[in-house]
Amino acid sequence: MRRWRRNLAIHCPRLPTHRLGWQADLASVGSATSTIGWEYTLLNLWVARQRITPEQAANMVFSTLIDLLFDVLQAGSISKQIRHDALDITQVGCIQVEDVITKTQWRWQRWQDARLADYSPHKAPIIKQPDALQEQCSPQFYQMLVQRLNGQQTLYDLATQMQRDVVEVTALLLPFMQLGWVELINIPDLPALIYPRHTSKTLPPVFPPKALIACVDDSALVRNTMETLLTSAGYQFLGIESALRAISVLLARKPDLIFLDLVMPDANGYEVCEQLRKLSSFRQTPIVILTGNDGYSNRLRASFAKASGFLSKPLNAETVLGEIRKHLEPNATNLSITAR
Repeated sequence: MRRWRRNLAIHCPRLPTHRLGWQADLASVGSATSTIGWEYTLLNLWVARQRITPEQAANMVFSTLIDLLFDVLQAGSISKQIRHDALDITQVGCIQVEDVITKTQWRWQRWQDARLADYSPHKAPIIKQPDALQEQCSPQFYQMLVQRLNGQQTLYDLATQMQRDVVEVTALLLPFMQLGWVELINIPDLPALIYPRHTSKTLPPVFPPKALIACVDDSALVRNTMETLLTSAGYQFLGIESALRAISVLLARKPDLIFLDLVMPDANGYEVCEQLRKLSSFRQTPIVILTGNDGYSNRLRASFAKASGFLSKPLNAETVLGEIRKHLEPNATNLSITAR
């Protein structure tokens, strides 16, 4: 997932980088889901919908193959012979296999020349001796290191964010790593997308299909991706873009569950939640606050506003569907969708 997000940011910068959008698009494919995998399915879908060009899709595949083969080279104990007679094709789409091999070998040679062969770009740097590091660096450079070397981003991630080559970024940190001031640690991958158990079917509902789910959010992107995801999962959807109109629309439709954005131009989610709880129609309705600031004070205020739940952005499909299931089907024990 980190590789997917990284290559999307590089080759398809206009596409959303949050998981909810990817999951919603994957859910919309249905029986056309590719047996190759969800990545190739999404690339084909986006090309068909003219959201990316065929060249961008090819670049995604090309970069992914190079990343994978680079990992194989670094793992060692591999055969250096390419047996063309064992391959059915010599290209993947419009991508020449030989070009992939050549570019991979070039990247690996640069990695070795920079004396980085023993370091994995999949690991995350973290500061281990801040005092020693601060003494040897300028205040501006030290603050940059503190901000970026938090143990949450891999070397690949940092290079993408800084728009620099991963070899350059890692070589910059090498002296600090050799001194023990900075350490590389293993971190988990991002959560996988939810994939239909049977690829010939769309996402099955996790609650009776007539349940109405509302989403009050001023972002059209959030509402659209929520709609695609939830309708694919069998729900009815109600999108509301204005906090000022929310209460009247919700009173007219009376949804079974409400997702409520915290920060909106007209009013914040706490105020809307408090007003809804004063109405008898919504005293028992699950209301889940959505926010990009997952702090203790926000959670505490959400509790005072009598919200039923609190989800941090960027959202992912598994969390959204799990929250619905928790409030509307508390006695259920199994989801009929699985992570892949």
